[in-house]
Amino acid sequence: MTPPRKKILFVLPTLGGGGLERVAVTLLQHLSRSCFEPHLALLAAVGPFLKEVPKDVRIHDLGVARVRYCIPGMIRLVWQLRPHVVLSMPRELNVAMGFMRPWLPKGLVLLVREAISVAEDLAERGSHLGAWKWLYRSYLRADKIICPADYILNELADHFGLPRHKMLRIYNPVAAETIRQRAQAGANPYTGSGPQVIAAGRLSKQKGFDLLLEAMAVVRKRVPGVHLTILGEGPLDCELKAQRGRLDLTDAVCFAGFQSNPYPYFKHANVFVLSSRYEGMPSVLLEALALGAFVVASDCPGGVREVLARTAAGELVRASDAQLLAEAIIRGCKRPRKDPGAEPREAILDEFRIERVMAIYEGLFSQLTSP
Repeated sequence: MTPPRKKILFVLPTLGGGGLERVAVTLLQHLSRSCFEPHLALLAAVGPFLKEVPKDVRIHDLGVARVRYCIPGMIRLVWQLRPHVVLSMPRELNVAMGFMRPWLPKGLVLLVREAISVAEDLAERGSHLGAWKWLYRSYLRADKIICPADYILNELADHFGLPRHKMLRIYNPVAAETIRQRAQAGANPYTGSGPQVIAAGRLSKQKGFDLLLEAMAVVRKRVPGVHLTILGEGPLDCELKAQRGRLDLTDAVCFAGFQSNPYPYFKHANVFVLSSRYEGMPSVLLEALALGAFVVASDCPGGVREVLARTAAGELVRASDAQLLAEAIIRGCKRPRKDPGAEPREAILDEFRIERVMAIYEGLFSQLTSP
């Protein structure tokens, strides 16, 4: 007799167009249906990634705007659904789930996933570090704390006192073959002779697009025809566009908004740039490498170095230095552009392969829920 499938409840605020949401959707798409029954709880069922959630995943919309308002509905949902595993992300929701743990069914496995460099993110927000060290004690109620990079695991252990035996590094998954198929399905989005530079991410201070615009003002003087496209949405949209005007880059920089299929942009670009001030494990970096792009990336706190230390297909530059970023972009623009299909870089991406990452997650789910 076939054993019943185990219910896995993914918990997120929304499905906005960020890397964390991309990871969650990828896990939902590839989780084995023979062993597991995936569910998705959202504080609010909004966001561009909603349409990518598989049809067989039941979405539970809590209909609230803030994490603190979700607590009664979340406790009620978990008791009604009785999942075997709850996987929560990001930080504020993780903390809330930890504090809720005593009111949840016994035998439930609680996993929390920390997505980004904690100290840097809290410093940018002006959050009180001491208060968060206390709040992070709620993570002790989780069965495992999943980190997408060794950097984040070490940071939580060294600066926030979380026990290493509770933590597990699982890299972000990359469905390389799917990405290549989607890149092939789209036409070349660029016009003009180029070279073409691409960047993607939420328009926020963390992503360092202000530094990238400063760098492009330098690049443009030495590389005629260079053009930068930035994909994404966010709170700094108007501010960054105003900076583009002040730097006289209106005809050299395009803000293309959120793109459900960004992969043709990566495929046909000369250089992919990651200008972040801090990171977790940026999925866009992995996706660009899967498409054969040459990468220029900020050597910022987070997992970027863990990726690019494996390959000569990218260049790390000192974080928050627009001049060094510009010089690296210039070198990248002068490189001959290869056919993105010519160098799949499977060895570089081996630890990030969707099959490998899913095997780790599914093994964890099975191990923690076994009698």
